[in-house]
Amino acid sequence: MSTQTLARTAKADRKTVTLSDILAQTSEAKLNTGNKVRDIRQVTAKLRILALNALIEAKHAGEKGAGFSVVADEVRAISSEVEGLAKDLGHEIVTLEAMTQDMAEQTQGARLTDLALNAIELMDRNLYERTCDVRWWATNSSMVEAALTPDDASRRYASERLGVILNSYTVYIDLWLCDLNGNIIANGRPDRHRVAGTNVANRSWFSRACALRTGHDFAVADITTEPLLNGAQIATYATGVRKGGKADGERVGILGIHFDWQPQALSITQGVRLSDEERHYTRALLVDASGTVIAASDGRGILSEHVRLNTGGQASGHYVDAAGQMVAFHRTPGYETYQGLGWYGVILQKQAD
Repeated sequence: MSTQTLARTAKADRKTVTLSDILAQTSEAKLNTGNKVRDIRQVTAKLRILALNALIEAKHAGEKGAGFSVVADEVRAISSEVEGLAKDLGHEIVTLEAMTQDMAEQTQGARLTDLALNAIELMDRNLYERTCDVRWWATNSSMVEAALTPDDASRRYASERLGVILNSYTVYIDLWLCDLNGNIIANGRPDRHRVAGTNVANRSWFSRACALRTGHDFAVADITTEPLLNGAQIATYATGVRKGGKADGERVGILGIHFDWQPQALSITQGVRLSDEERHYTRALLVDASGTVIAASDGRGILSEHVRLNTGGQASGHYVDAAGQMVAFHRTPGYETYQGLGWYGVILQKQAD
């Protein structure tokens, strides 16, 4: 077998050393050292007994035992010194283990914080594109025409154009064109969602879009479920449809686009770079500004579970909670013109079994 083949074989057989391995080795070293220290103390205890017996015998021997008495004193002194060294060694091993544990927690915490940042950054970039989509599509001439002249023909044409967009942008559930009173006048999937004529003026995204000053601006709502879309989880972005498709034109309608939240968010949280072993005791989450879980790698607790983060006023960090669980977090940094909504990427990691 060649040297190169041997090297490749050795590399393949070599096990990657993890922090868990280091902690396990440190714990084993502490145990072994503790056993050795115990053995040393047992030996020194025997030496002290022997020295005491020797002193007694030396006393009985009188002047003839004087030399032996000196040796016995030296043996007792040495045993006491060895006992002190053994005790110091035990204390140092305990200190070393604590330092190793702290170093491991800091290193792992920093890694998990980076993973939390990566998750929220991916979502930020994804949602930045949604803000671009809604502002672009609102300038489409068919949207402007249907909002200005909401007859059957213009509405049908607007729905057709929205349908064409949906065929290319599969991350959306539906796109709604509304008049200024909140009535849906066209949507991209009328065969699937019969929403035309329904009033959505009470939706937060609609009222926020009505307050926008220009077509350069957009409104966004917190993650929620939409009854008109069969209870689907959505992230909705909206802006005004304006005369001539101009950013400073008179507002004549509102375009709301509904991002298919659940599968997209699940893909991001499940894509966090964890080892196969870690996935058994680790959850990757996205939480909104109120601490509500809006995405989870295990699919649990969406819109019902709340996470209370101990951020200490920091945008990112990590700590071990009262249950012994590592909590790493990172606040949304935003992307380009999208500032985010105060969401956090969060990693919750229990202690390995």
